[in-house]
Amino acid sequence: MSSSAPSLSVVTSPKASPESLVVQATVLLQTSQPEEALVAARRALVLLQPTSEPTIAALPALNLLGEINVELGDPDAAREVFTAAVALDEEGINDGAEKFLWLAQLNDEGGAESVRWFEKGVEVLKREIGELEGKIVKKAETTELLEEKRQKMANALCGVAEVYMTDLSWEEDAEARCEAAVTEAMLAAPNSPEPLQTLASIRISQQKLEDAKSALGRSMGLWKELDPDDAKVPDYPTRISLARLLMEADMEDEAIEVLERLIGENDNSVEAWYLGGWCLHLLAEKQNTNKDSDTATPLMRASRDWLDNCLKLYAVLDYEDERLKEHAEELFKGLDSTLGPSGGDDDDEWADEEQDDDDDDGENVDDQEMEDT
Repeated sequence: MSSSAPSLSVVTSPKASPESLVVQATVLLQTSQPEEALVAARRALVLLQPTSEPTIAALPALNLLGEINVELGDPDAAREVFTAAVALDEEGINDGAEKFLWLAQLNDEGGAESVRWFEKGVEVLKREIGELEGKIVKKAETTELLEEKRQKMANALCGVAEVYMTDLSWEEDAEARCEAAVTEAMLAAPNSPEPLQTLASIRISQQKLEDAKSALGRSMGLWKELDPDDAKVPDYPTRISLARLLMEADMEDEAIEVLERLIGENDNSVEAWYLGGWCLHLLAEKQNTNKDSDTATPLMRASRDWLDNCLKLYAVLDYEDERLKEHAEELFKGLDSTLGPSGGDDDDEWADEEQDDDDDDGENVDDQEMEDT
């Protein structure tokens, strides 16, 4: 299990500059200490905006406070400070596109309002990209910044496509807007896996399964051989979504490959254990359909192990997705009914691959590991 980052004390000197407080709050946020980051960011805001009169100088602290509140699970507070930042910088000239992109994701109304914020962020990013491309001398830092902004733009356009696949799917031009957004995203960041993943989602909704499989294969091919720490590897939530899409596209072998890697990186993910259990269950069902019980039985045992881990973590972490829990319990009980109660000898090689120190008792997570959770 991962250990927490070393605690950093918040600057208490009355002479601390607002700039140093913003830097410190940023470091605290990046090292998973949002409560301490909140204290430093609030102090910075007081120094940058000592009166109730809004000031451009307060923008760095406001945007940072928004991100901290997102991390703390307080979307209302986050929206409030991002909205204040927009009021100070309506065109994103002084502080970029981040506040618009956050408001697109945090917006209560969703739908058209989310699209409006995404498109505002895209507009700002296009302007910034154009300015960087117009520079005569291209330094390494400029190239890196360009790639970062193109990636953000692609992600924002994927956000637009996803809104039109969900909240605005009833719109007459929803399909055309999806296609336009994802095409522009792929042009903005041709070597990014996220637009291809969004394209696959669109193709699944259109019941174009072969096209979806092709897009998913291309998306995975861009990063699956890279080191986990490589910046080109999509973040954890994006790969969780990828696993779901792979399962929808009948690509269970690829899905379990992604999920095994995710568990290897972080074995505290309830959703990863759940999806792995479900995916192995689907693979077992396919083998049963082919009357291959020699392969199906180990798959079912592995599925039960993953689901067992999921339900244990669910209880320990006070997870709140009731539908996930109900489905995991339903699958687990069905497997127990078929296999008999767990606890006997386990010849499940899937489980052995998951954890080197497995005791051959059918459990992937032993008592000590769960206590560490």
